[in-house]
Amino acid sequence: MNARQPVDRMPSGPDRSWPFVLVFVAILVVLGWSYLAAMVVDMVPAMDMSEAGPGMAFFNEFNLFKGLPSEARAALAALCLPAGSTFGMPSPDMSAADLSKIFAMWVMMALAMMLPSAVPMLRAYHAHVLPAPAGGTGRLMPSIMVSIGYLMVWVGYAVVATFAQWVLSSLGTLTDMMAPASVAFSISVLFAAGLYQFTPAKRACLNRCWYPRWFFGDARPTAWSGLKEGVVQGWSCLGCCWAVMTVMFAVGLMNVIWIALLGGVMALEKSIPSRVLPAAIGVVLLSWSGLLVATLLSGG
Repeated sequence: MNARQPVDRMPSGPDRSWPFVLVFVAILVVLGWSYLAAMVVDMVPAMDMSEAGPGMAFFNEFNLFKGLPSEARAALAALCLPAGSTFGMPSPDMSAADLSKIFAMWVMMALAMMLPSAVPMLRAYHAHVLPAPAGGTGRLMPSIMVSIGYLMVWVGYAVVATFAQWVLSSLGTLTDMMAPASVAFSISVLFAAGLYQFTPAKRACLNRCWYPRWFFGDARPTAWSGLKEGVVQGWSCLGCCWAVMTVMFAVGLMNVIWIALLGGVMALEKSIPSRVLPAAIGVVLLSWSGLLVATLLSGG
């Protein structure tokens, strides 16, 4: 199947649908961040948030037991916030309910981190593929279906990530706070993610994100063709970003600071055609893993 290349001009004609597409995307992004925020707020009053990963110690300023010894904090946390809270960490037995919470967390991370980075692609599809309407909001449904198809791919990633988290937790590689239990594990994740930045697969997928190629840009695109287009574009995004997304395993899966940071990095990487930025990200990740190796060997 030949990909359809985007044209160089915006189609003419009245169109009031793009703001509705943005509102739809914004609602989903806000939903994702609201869930993640509620997850943290649920834990802050009693838990030692420094155990959730680097940077999260800041939230201990709002802890009910601030200033108490760690042993007392742990004992009070067990009484005040038992494992298996609504948004917080799953219980150690990893029941079906716990797995559903983990899956929901990964889906919300996809909404918060990945959907904003898809806005340039959605705008390009809306502007260059859809025919100019006679008026009104004729482009609305195909564009919304592109975003849904895109998210379907990341929901699939959430399924895989949930299974991976279950396996890693069962092996003791992740703590109850969903943070890495060993420096060696963090080193492995950071090294793999950094190395992937220099692979041909990364370059090819990133190029597709910079310059989308449309496979279903028919004369009259439908909701179904939009959904298929979204899946195709989602696969390109997954191939580009899965490794950086997986860095969350190295910094703590409930670490909202790194969720925001990595989401911003991926959005910049996908929006700015540059060979320097992906390489710089790879160098940072590899250097970080090397620093952790040196720390580990020095016994620090």
